Amino acid sequence: MPEPAGLDQVYSAVEETARILGVPCSPGQVSPALTAFGDELPGAHIVFSMAAGERHRGELDFDFSVTPKGVDPYATALANGLIKETDHPVGSLLAEVQARCAIASYGVEYGIIGGFKKSYAFFPLDDFPPLVKFAGIPSVPPCLAGHVGTLTGLGLDDKVSAIGVNYPKRTLNVYLAVGAVEAEAKLSLLRAFGFPEPDAQVAEFIRRSFSMYPTFNWDSSAVERICFSVKTQDPWELPAPFDPEIEKFARDVPHVYAGGREFVSAVALTSSGEAYYKLAAYYQKAHESSNAAFAANRDDGAS
Repeated sequence: MPEPAGLDQVYSAVEETARILGVPCSPGQVSPALTAFGDELPGAHIVFSMAAGERHRGELDFDFSVTPKGVDPYATALANGLIKETDHPVGSLLAEVQARCAIASYGVEYGIIGGFKKSYAFFPLDDFPPLVKFAGIPSVPPCLAGHVGTLTGLGLDDKVSAIGVNYPKRTLNVYLAVGAVEAEAKLSLLRAFGFPEPDAQVAEFIRRSFSMYPTFNWDSSAVERICFSVKTQDPWELPAPFDPEIEKFARDVPHVYAGGREFVSAVALTSSGEAYYKLAAYYQKAHESSNAAFAANRDDGAS
């Protein structure tokens, strides 16, 4: 097994990947993350992710796992000045989840341009919290409770594998492990949430998805968007219009593990019918048991 990457090597990989996408990158942009979380990175899963299309161009996300032995990512970000404290429920959510649910590992989404964006909490593979219990946590967006009946009716009550808390956008992603869920149930969820029918190519992608996550916020009763993800070694199966940036990223993104590059491709759908496409590439894969939940449930973490 290859040796874990040191911090200099990690920075070089970030810089190389940013260059592939034409994203400006300097040590000053990345060093805050390396300083705050550097002790975790040599043994972490590290993922680079990008979103296609003009609206998403110009950013590269640098995602990595954090073991529960260390300080949780939001507290670490606060302590290192990566984010400002807030009295909004988004700031207390992770602590409330920690107090009520077993956590297998954490994760961070850090944008080369946007800085610290998101904390992930990954639940043990054999101890997913019941959806009803999770929806009852005080700082969870109230609108989730209104959708519990729909989700449980499709057999998703025991599928909550992870959450992603987006601090700048003040949203919550609830990740559902749907690899074993009936394919048509995934499409039924779109209809239940009032989303338009996807085209045939996107519908087939959804049927094969291993993870899906609706996005909720604290200001609306509606689901903001739903994302579906597929793990693959073939990034060309992403049902996106041809985009030269996707092609270049897929071809040239660095990695430090044996074998071919491994990807997670994803489609995000909105209630207006808009779709956008994302591609994530593993740079480093850790094999410690504490990172198993991150590896099993990891998608691209797009907001």
